[in-house]
Amino acid sequence: MVYSGEPVLAEDLLFKPEHSLIEQSLHSRMGATTTNGDGFGIGWYGEGPVPAIFKSVEPAWNDRNLREVTTQVRTGLLFAHVRASTGTPVQRSNCHPFRHGSWLWMHNGAVGGFHELKRDLMFAVDPSLYPDVEGSTDSEALFFLALTFGLEDDPIAAVARAVGFVEEQAERRGIPNPVQATMAASDGHSVWAFRYSTAHQSRTLYHSTNVTRLRELHPELEMLRTLSDDTRFVVSEPLRDLPGAWREVPESSCGIIQPGDDEIRPFEPTRPALVL
Repeated sequence: MVYSGEPVLAEDLLFKPEHSLIEQSLHSRMGATTTNGDGFGIGWYGEGPVPAIFKSVEPAWNDRNLREVTTQVRTGLLFAHVRASTGTPVQRSNCHPFRHGSWLWMHNGAVGGFHELKRDLMFAVDPSLYPDVEGSTDSEALFFLALTFGLEDDPIAAVARAVGFVEEQAERRGIPNPVQATMAASDGHSVWAFRYSTAHQSRTLYHSTNVTRLRELHPELEMLRTLSDDTRFVVSEPLRDLPGAWREVPESSCGIIQPGDDEIRPFEPTRPALVL
């Protein structure tokens, strides 16, 4: 889940919605797995230029520290993730979101054949970045590939190159449909959310609609009056069954939450000119 808007308590975002992320960690309705109990993480932007992160290998629904922390954390930009391991170890360094400098990154999905591809993918990471890789997941590998290909300068082009590079390496090894991904990245000012899979059958991703319009449709909901007009959510599953509140992010696209008007653009991987 990504939240962008006026600063609010993290507790209001993670615990109070009808189908909150904490509820989804135990009873996911649309995810690849019903239970996501292999750890969690939150990342948020606050007083300084570098975001804070809080991660644990405990199930999100059973972590008392998470509930305590979220009663005091107030932020205008929050990343939150619950994990179901796709084969890599259950350890703190493998929990999302991942951080590098002022950037946060989350990935829901998998790189098919990662065990066979891992060496080639990690050898492509820029040597200056490689020491900062902490875990062993395909998700973090995608993040550092995107950084290598210029995430800080052009996020859409960098992610396109990272995904294209994975597909190219998988093709060389005869691995079909290697990329399944909904991804989010932020520099603390804007958010880029991607929905793409090689097979064009990506996992679900939704964004919230205009809050002003929702107030008109549902004047009975006090919760809507507490949200600012520029509030945006990006989620794998709607947080509340509210007609008109959610739109599905189109297949093979990138949504941009930014100052001014938001955008949705087509997303297509590109093959970078890189020789291993």
